[in-house]
Amino acid sequence: MGYPDPRPLRLLVIRYRFIGDTVLVIPFLRNLRRAFPQAKIDVLVEPVSGDTLAHCPYKDELLFFAPRLQGEKKRSAQFPTSLLGAARFLRARHYDRCYILRRSFSSAILPLLAGIPHRVGFATEGRGWLLQRSSPYADKHEVECFLDILRIDGIPVTDTHNENWTDPATDQRVAAALPAGNRPRVFICAKSVFPLKDWAPDRFARLIAWLVNERGCEVHLCDSLGNASYYEEIRALLPAPLARDWIDWSKQLSIRESNSLFRRIDLAVGIDTGLLHIAASFHVPVVTLFGPLEPWRWHPWDTKHTILRPDDLSGPRPLLRLTVTEVQTAVDQQLNAIVKT
Repeated sequence: MGYPDPRPLRLLVIRYRFIGDTVLVIPFLRNLRRAFPQAKIDVLVEPVSGDTLAHCPYKDELLFFAPRLQGEKKRSAQFPTSLLGAARFLRARHYDRCYILRRSFSSAILPLLAGIPHRVGFATEGRGWLLQRSSPYADKHEVECFLDILRIDGIPVTDTHNENWTDPATDQRVAAALPAGNRPRVFICAKSVFPLKDWAPDRFARLIAWLVNERGCEVHLCDSLGNASYYEEIRALLPAPLARDWIDWSKQLSIRESNSLFRRIDLAVGIDTGLLHIAASFHVPVVTLFGPLEPWRWHPWDTKHTILRPDDLSGPRPLLRLTVTEVQTAVDQQLNAIVKT
């Protein structure tokens, strides 16, 4: 089969869960669209994390699947919340091909139950027999692992660059709300969904005070409202006069709307999380604090970045071995480079 393929095929990409992993699908979708310019390409995602692809021009529809919902939220959901429910929903859409960018056994069972004849994914969790073609989950960056799924199916990968998009109306709203002046804008991401990856509120408070007082920066954040108490703990540790330099967008912008903020940020600093991957997709320089996960697989893609990771990863909170001074030094270098350019 030659590419690009002009046939109007129906393709499904499966990548539900986690903001960061979902953002990293963008190079995959671009190369898939180039190979199938007339195809209908839908992406099965989870609510919230899937919104990171809301403005992506390489897909047609975002289809929501929420297998982790419980209780009343599960009963009232307007989208599938079970494997069988998702299979019935997908079967009715008659897909020709499915590309599975998750590694779980259930994510390979799903397209089989949905009757999708051509299924391609990772040869993990003993699920290779469920797939027509499978790729090993290699020791490389997650973006390249995703692209291997195309390569194993004979689809050419012509580029790997990162990109992202915004909504013009939200752009205007964010621009109007930004403080006047030309101070560097630094985005802070202080909380992970995995506590083992966290640093410490008092250290973030010291870093923020230094950014404002010594480097003349504005500090911006936009995180899940579920993390609000953690950020309030940081804020309580800051001197009161710094309140005007701490700009919290969490109640004003959704995940998809936060893109309009990231495109106006000069530097992003924080824990290895999905928010920093969104920043990287806009080519914002990033300073990332890494604990137990491997930087070579999860570092910010296609943007200037600095990785900080303690040599000793033992114990429950390895990031506590990173000092505020070490982080300040890395941030200093990135800010100096921004000023020079």
